[in-house]
Amino acid sequence: MTDGAVSQPARVLVAADKFKGSLTAVEVAERVAAGLRRVVPGLPVDRLPVADGGDGTVAAAVAAGFERREVSVTGPLGTPVTAAFALRDGTAVVEMAEASGLQLLPDGVFAPLTATTYGSGELLRAALDAGARTLVLGVGGSATTDGGAGMLAALGARFLDASGREVPPGGGGLRALATADLSGLDPRFAEVDLVLASDVDNPLTGPKGAAAVYGPQKGAGDQDVAVLDAALAHYASVLGPEQAEAPGAGAAGGIGYGALVALGARFRPGIEVMLDVLGFAPALERATLVVTGEGSLDRQTLHGKAPAGVAAAARARGVEVVAVCGRLALPAEELVRAGIRRAYPLSELEPDPAVSMAQAGPLLERAAESVARDFLL
Repeated sequence: MTDGAVSQPARVLVAADKFKGSLTAVEVAERVAAGLRRVVPGLPVDRLPVADGGDGTVAAAVAAGFERREVSVTGPLGTPVTAAFALRDGTAVVEMAEASGLQLLPDGVFAPLTATTYGSGELLRAALDAGARTLVLGVGGSATTDGGAGMLAALGARFLDASGREVPPGGGGLRALATADLSGLDPRFAEVDLVLASDVDNPLTGPKGAAAVYGPQKGAGDQDVAVLDAALAHYASVLGPEQAEAPGAGAAGGIGYGALVALGARFRPGIEVMLDVLGFAPALERATLVVTGEGSLDRQTLHGKAPAGVAAAARARGVEVVAVCGRLALPAEELVRAGIRRAYPLSELEPDPAVSMAQAGPLLERAAESVARDFLL
């Protein structure tokens, strides 16, 4: 038995995020469980795929027992896409990336000035129509920088130029905004609890804002970033500048601001919200060891990503945590400070990143075997 061993009877909780580009969170949990049981046959393993509000959030909710609902909505380029939300007992998990995400764009195609969040508003409306009284809006992975104007338009708001015409879709169109009429917004938002779940707390504008920090990921060049930042600042001057500096306002191209300023949303770190929604606490009560992880354990992990949230919650209950990952870019002492006893990167088993990503499943099982030998025998 090693220093890291846990007392019997052992029961492992696998609560990991996706390995982006390789494995879904559900697949990560399956592979880890398989590897652990290869070393410890019959080991009780609870699998709770997690997400922090970005892409994969609906899938994590469905894996936890939510019902998957699909609806046709307007994609970021204005064409129809099929998007899903998750529903259980009056709570809906809505992932804006399902309707307005980068993954919906054709390869190599970006629309930084014109991409719209209209479909995200349609998705929220569909969740309300399905009877949701609590809406968890997970934001991240967006193709958009429109401040949530498209979302609000889908919910009944009108954004008009000086001639009384609707402004064009996308963040670029907000430059022409003269009047914002929110009187037609769906009145049900006054009666529901809308939680803005995000792993970022950026303001709407400025050097740490939606356009400057995340615009380049969406195809925005320097000039586009300047146009978008100015347009969002103008938009905020019309709707109300006080919420523009609020944590989460700059999330997902500013959709956070739209939800905060017009829909009465309240911001919470995405992983905290999702751990509550997914039932992490009762699963943790049964666990003697937690395995968390994501594709890359790096500086971003420490700022609201799923593994850090899982580790913090487990540490508060005195349960030891280890992590699996594709690559590790944190020193051991920082992992320990985050509540992670040890990390098992696939890069130690296969140094070629392309091969590691292609063979992530089998490699992850081997990493889990090492976890079992180090902490369960």
